[in-house]
Amino acid sequence: MISKSILKLIRSLDQKKVRKECGLFIAEGGKSVGDLLNSDIRCKYIIATSEWLASHTLPKEIEIIKAKREEIERASFLRSPQGVIGIFHQRNEKIDPTIAGTELCLALDDIQDPGNLGTIVRIADWFGIEHIFCSQGTADIYNPKAVQATMGAIGRIHLHYTSLPQLLEELKDKIPIYGTFLDGENMYEKRLEKHGIIVMGNEGNGIGNECAKHISERLFIPNYPIGRPTSESLNVSMATAIICAEFRRQ
Repeated sequence: MISKSILKLIRSLDQKKVRKECGLFIAEGGKSVGDLLNSDIRCKYIIATSEWLASHTLPKEIEIIKAKREEIERASFLRSPQGVIGIFHQRNEKIDPTIAGTELCLALDDIQDPGNLGTIVRIADWFGIEHIFCSQGTADIYNPKAVQATMGAIGRIHLHYTSLPQLLEELKDKIPIYGTFLDGENMYEKRLEKHGIIVMGNEGNGIGNECAKHISERLFIPNYPIGRPTSESLNVSMATAIICAEFRRQ
């Protein structure tokens, strides 16, 4: 049975302030919870139906709360709740910008939508990009919508929130820094390195001026055929998938 205090905790984790104060976040569904249980992220509570618990073996240090499906439905943030909710400890990430000297990393400049953020994390996971640097204005990865959109990838990808312009300024003479612009070079005609940082910009405004001035390689994702009237822009998560695919193809 879900107690009033646990239900209150679950519902409060929709608020960034509460998540930050208690250092916790919520994940739902067998896929997301299962992947997180197999990661280095520590779990505090598992709230699940007897059916889900019967088919899973959990570490002894996790507090298990057996609940009826209707209880989970009342607590859930999903339209179609599943049989398990997990409450996990947030990571205490340490920033090591030098990782971009040996690996390909992403940087997100004020991505606002939690769904876009979570999808980008999932894309990074698919393409083997393990580190993402986020501006302070980027959505919180521990937002329930962002966590759900990662589909468990949050357990494998490390996000670092920092002053992005300052980070790029420190790295601009050491590594290639890529960004997408309408006046950039056709990315399919450009030699792309296996390391460095790819900067993706805000949904409405693109990459901000403070970050743009530190970008050394300006790229353009061309439409097809070139010159044909087309949509004004791509969704940022879609653009991230396209550009990451080309980096990995090369």
